[in-house]
Amino acid sequence: MDAPRSALVAAVDRSPQAAAAHDRAGWVGLFTADGRIEDPVGSRPHIGPGWIGRFYDTFIAPRRIVFHHDADIVSGATVVRDVVLEVGMGAEVTMRIPAVLRYDLREVGGEWRIQRLRAYWELPAMVLQFAANGLAAGPQALELTRALIRNQGLRGTLGFAAGFRGARVRARRTVRGFLEAITAGDELRAWRSLGPGAVISRGEHEPAKFGALTEEVAGRSWTKLIVSGSSVTASLAGPQPGVLIAELDAGGGSITRLRYFTE
Repeated sequence: MDAPRSALVAAVDRSPQAAAAHDRAGWVGLFTADGRIEDPVGSRPHIGPGWIGRFYDTFIAPRRIVFHHDADIVSGATVVRDVVLEVGMGAEVTMRIPAVLRYDLREVGGEWRIQRLRAYWELPAMVLQFAANGLAAGPQALELTRALIRNQGLRGTLGFAAGFRGARVRARRTVRGFLEAITAGDELRAWRSLGPGAVISRGEHEPAKFGALTEEVAGRSWTKLIVSGSSVTASLAGPQPGVLIAELDAGGGSITRLRYFTE
């Protein structure tokens, strides 16, 4: 039996609430003992309470973070949240970062906790936005670099920088072409964007036929594309919000896995 939607959304809501209150213990305690954070997707994961605590010390403790979310999509024990993150990096620098947050939850002792958090956002775009603040960004860049090295070590710092990797331009072009075709009802063109044996599902586990997906998505529009690691997300507009999460091959030329989250 699926958990009530309200219980899962409430569990996810505790994350921004604890971050806003700068409640380190409360925020780290939202995760299971084997909890995992990939933020952004494509960077080195943080696994277990110790590393999750280091993640908090580096990226949350020194910041003011406001979550502006457009939609919550619940599928099984997963909540996909379509957001814009407003991140205060200091008195003079505020970032606005489009993102899709995927929370996979598990019940532990009668309480829903986060087993895995995947944050899809574009690290290169964030750096460009940050640099556009000019000299005001200098002290914040230095502080972040020191925090990364202090809390994550050299390996963790390099792991965070791995978020820059990936065939970003080609991956975006591939998914954009797929969306243009599928929303226009051009199944053949959309099919050509899929790699051999590509797996398609509604949510994480429900197999979906390509024709059924095409029929459901045809005529819709999308509001943003986010390239994060080897994945691209697309937020679908309409009376019933949806998010597509595509995983691509190493060259970014074909889709190998496609998940469609909607309610």
